[in-house]
Amino acid sequence: MGTALSVAQFGGRHPSAKLWKGQGPGVLEVVEDYDRGTYRAVYAVRFEGAVYVLHAFQKKSPKGIKTSRPDIALVRERLKMAERDHEERDGKTEE
Repeated sequence: MGTALSVAQFGGRHPSAKLWKGQGPGVLEVVEDYDRGTYRAVYAVRFEGAVYVLHAFQKKSPKGIKTSRPDIALVRERLKMAERDHEERDGKTEE
């Protein structure tokens, strides 16, 4: 995951990164399996000069590959926070 985020910081896209569904372009996730668990990091690259890690968590959904609603809601809220932060820092928003 760290390597994928480092690649994103330098403007690239790691081969294991994929689009996070439902939040539009520029929101990606990396999934890693480790020690009988699955972990995800969701991050935004839609802002010029910044990468925002929105959520990192162990996937514990009892229903297959589906991400839990609380995790999805948290990503949405943190994306809104990232948009506000970026606007305050740069004085503009990007879509």
